[in-house]
Amino acid sequence: MVDVERRSWVEMVMGLPISVVLRGPGAREPAAEQVVAAVYDELRRADRVFSTYRSDSEISLLRSGALAPELASPDVREVLDLCKQAGDLTDGLFDAYLPQPDGRRLLDPSGLVKGWAVERAARGLDRLSDLDWLVNAGGDVLGKATTGPPWRVAIENPQDRTAILCVVPLELGAVATSGTSARGRHITDPRTGQAAADALRSATVVGPSLTWADVLATAAFVEGPDSLRRIDRLDGYEALVVERDGQLTTTAGLRLAN
Repeated sequence: MVDVERRSWVEMVMGLPISVVLRGPGAREPAAEQVVAAVYDELRRADRVFSTYRSDSEISLLRSGALAPELASPDVREVLDLCKQAGDLTDGLFDAYLPQPDGRRLLDPSGLVKGWAVERAARGLDRLSDLDWLVNAGGDVLGKATTGPPWRVAIENPQDRTAILCVVPLELGAVATSGTSARGRHITDPRTGQAAADALRSATVVGPSLTWADVLATAAFVEGPDSLRRIDRLDGYEALVVERDGQLTTTAGLRLAN
């Protein structure tokens, strides 16, 4: 077996580890390193704009009323438009405006921003036309494998985080998972403002776009097992869910690796 040259990087951005792996001849060349550095620079810029923890971010200024929506940057307006599309696509199971105890709805597009930011930043990796690449943002993955074998994306068993539930082969596209095993009950049901019901342990969506795979995985976790019917109707997207009893169910077209 011939060893394939590869190199990996990992940095903390947006409060989570984001890794980049390059595979193929030239993976260790300075040109590749420069492209990866630009990916991280773009992610850090997105964090400065969209962070809900920075008082000077555009999102914080919008939330406080210090910035009018029509004066927001093009990137922010794009994300807010995508959030509206996500709400329409999921019949309100995804919403960037979350109910608060006082009855107000507070802007928080974080559920879409991570996938959007990673997808946007990763465009630069396509300049490395002779290399395969994979970006892992806290367990949500975007990758391309056109010169070598598909990437093997392991899906963690939500009942035992030391075990692998299954493996998804990835040639070009994304895999996103929502669940409670890593961060507890952090997913909010936008219809109630409460933590999402625990009908599922995790929901994973596979598709061409990390932005939409992430949105659909979040919405699927909120909806529960019936979410598979919704995703089955979407071209290019497949899903698997793990129910409370550990049962794994998938959409009809999902391909798993041995």
